[in-house]
Amino acid sequence: MAEGIAEFLTPAERHRLGRLALLSRYVVEGNLVGAHRSPRRGASSEFADHRMYLQGDDPKHIDWKVLGRTDRYYVRRYEDETNLRVYLALDRSASMAYGSSDRSKYDFACHVAAALGYVVVKARDSVGLFLYSDKIDARMTAGNSFLHLNNLLKQLRQREPAATTRIADALHEIAESIRKRALIVVLSDLFEDPEQINLALAHFRKQRHDVILCHVLDPMEIDLAFAKGARFEDMETGETLAADPRALAPEYQKVFGAFIEQYRETCSALHIDYRIARTDQEVETFVRAYLEEGCWLSK
Repeated sequence: MAEGIAEFLTPAERHRLGRLALLSRYVVEGNLVGAHRSPRRGASSEFADHRMYLQGDDPKHIDWKVLGRTDRYYVRRYEDETNLRVYLALDRSASMAYGSSDRSKYDFACHVAAALGYVVVKARDSVGLFLYSDKIDARMTAGNSFLHLNNLLKQLRQREPAATTRIADALHEIAESIRKRALIVVLSDLFEDPEQINLALAHFRKQRHDVILCHVLDPMEIDLAFAKGARFEDMETGETLAADPRALAPEYQKVFGAFIEQYRETCSALHIDYRIARTDQEVETFVRAYLEEGCWLSK
């Protein structure tokens, strides 16, 4: 297994995750044979390549001339045949560097991205990457090989959180740049104006993309459960504030709960799958629980 993948996932985790599949609820477009419904009717006449016949393939795609020459079953693939394209859109703004324990939000998000990427490639689907902060810092087109996934994960390790936030602008640019319908997985703490981000999420749906929103949060950000007074620093502006979190916690939790609820309501209206990804849980537990829910299919 490639070094980059092994850095994020143990052999035991890869074994367990390899039995799962991520399916889009909506029509997608791709360039490989897969388990996903195509919006097109009929196959293109433009030949792409051959691959070995697998159980469940439509016999009408068998290339009988190749069978006669090689005594092996191959199917012909065409440009219009589809697989699932998944794009991981990962926030690397400075606020993602926060972690009340040994694990930062960015590290947690990277491990979630690695787990989902592994599931996608294992199922012979394609995964791509957008890494963004106040702009798109890295992008990779969708590919379906483990070498491609390894190179994708290297991008995550080469860039640590170190920029201000313009999440909405980056998401709008991503929505415009993906021409074929796909499944977009957004991983972010969403620390920006919810109204602006919600407009960007609506942009994805207008482009007919399926969307999963993973709201990556540290438990301290949710509960403000500090035991004593502290000086808080904005990781993007450097502004500081001395406060007693025990006195602020009840009102803070109410305001933060409303912040979360804005995203939850918008996602429900847009038919976007919204999940809070708390960094105090195991990555594999989060990913497996999500994929094993009824709206997604495990093998």
